[in-house]
Amino acid sequence: MTRTSAAGQAGRAEQAGRAEQAGPAGRVAAESAFIRANTTLAAPPLLPEIRIYRARDAIELWERTEQQADAPDGAGPPRLPPPFWAFPWAGGQALARYLLDHPGRVRGRTVLDFAAGSGLVAIAAAQAGAAAVRAVETDPLAIAAIQLNAAVNRVRVDAALADLLDGPAPAVDLLLAGDVFYERAFAERLLPWLARARAAGVEVLVGDPGRAYLPRDRCTELAAYEVPVPRALEDADVKHTTVWQLR
Repeated sequence: MTRTSAAGQAGRAEQAGRAEQAGPAGRVAAESAFIRANTTLAAPPLLPEIRIYRARDAIELWERTEQQADAPDGAGPPRLPPPFWAFPWAGGQALARYLLDHPGRVRGRTVLDFAAGSGLVAIAAAQAGAAAVRAVETDPLAIAAIQLNAAVNRVRVDAALADLLDGPAPAVDLLLAGDVFYERAFAERLLPWLARARAAGVEVLVGDPGRAYLPRDRCTELAAYEVPVPRALEDADVKHTTVWQLR
């Protein structure tokens, strides 16, 4: 795989500097430009109704963000988290498909899409008739991607940059989480917050392709799908993915 050239890094650093000087509007414009330059607009395999900005080359984009993250402070463009927003992960695809196939689960309800990535699940919830949809992420590029993707699909999604896990249960009817049980430390933070949500009467639906830290003993299966995925990321062409209701 080709590493980004020094000239390219310098160009992005200059662009980032100009965006910083321009303030919030400049940063939003720079983030949107970065997304468009590194993705293509296409439908996920399981969701022909929805188009999102997807990575043209999974490994190249992943390496690009890793390279920038490894750069010393001040030595290059702003550090970037892994580009989870650039891929239609199996758990998100399955959960979005379930909502579109079962709009009664979401119609007229207030919805939170947690760790929303591209906003795919939030968009599906909006298309299925949710009264209000909020998509939460901790990566500013993901927020930009959610806003772009919602606009492309002509739905309203409130994209918020926030870490909710140490706070109270969200004030919504339905909490959606696609592919969030991939890491032990994150699951250990996530599960108590989901328990608070359930105790507050929030319904929780999870899409999961067999990740190691899903609490299966606390879940009821609602549906299952065979989801095409990028082999470069999943070491498989298809993932058996289940939509669960957290008890």
